[in-house]
Formats: sequence, C-alpha cells, structure tokens
Amino acid sequence: VQLQASGGGLVQAGGSLRLSCAASTRTFGNYAAGWFRQAPGKEREVVAAINWNGYTTYYADSVKGRFTISRDNAKKMVYLQMNSLKPEDTGVYYCAAKTDYSYSVYYTTKDYDYWGHGTLVTVSS
Repeated sequence: VQLQASGGGLVQAGGSLRLSCAASTRTFGNYAAGWFRQAPGKEREVVAAINWNGYTTYYADSVKGRFTISRDNAKKMVYLQMNSLKPEDTGVYYCAAKTDYSYSVYYTTKDYDYWGHGTLVTVSS
C-alpha cells in the first residue's frame, strides 16, 4: 500500500488546514489509519487515528476539540481537518495504515505497516 499525504503549508496561529492522504490500494476499507506528526528534535507522535469504517476515532489530548479525522473509503482517502492551529502544531505530518477490519484504533508507530512521506505544517505565531 502506498500512501501520499498532502495539504500542508504555512498558516498563522488560529488558522486552519486540511490534510489529505491518498491510498493506492483498492481495499482501503480493510485498513485502520492514523495521522502522526514529528516536530524538529522530537519523536514521532500520534495525532489522531480511525478504524476501518470511521466508527472509532482517537485524538491526542493536545488536539482534542481542534482536529477531526475522517475517511472516505470509496475515494481511498483519509483526512485531517485542523482548526485553531497553534505554533506547537508545527511539524511534518504523516499518514499511516494498518491492515485491520475491527473497531480498534492504534496509537503507536510500531502498530502501523504503511507510511506516507509526510507533509510539512508550519504554524507561525
């Protein structure tokens, strides 16, 4: 499975961005997905995760109420809507996928089998 993230850019604090992740597989409905980010000098951390049909979602405490993860399996896409952005949201954002057809979501990098190349989000103060 190949994943391609897009939608990053430079935005002022308080602004919004929508990240998109396109998957190459025809059976994207068989995969759980997640968004991670990595700030300079820091480890990659989970931002949000979603199960195969969108029934279950997870958000890191730092983004709850501001970010929304969603997916469209027919289009083989996963999205991350980011509102009220803060400078501490700056980093490279990666989408990831894991073969899974349950109601579970996954929070660690080790859980995921497939990764995109990342898209840079920079939030200025």
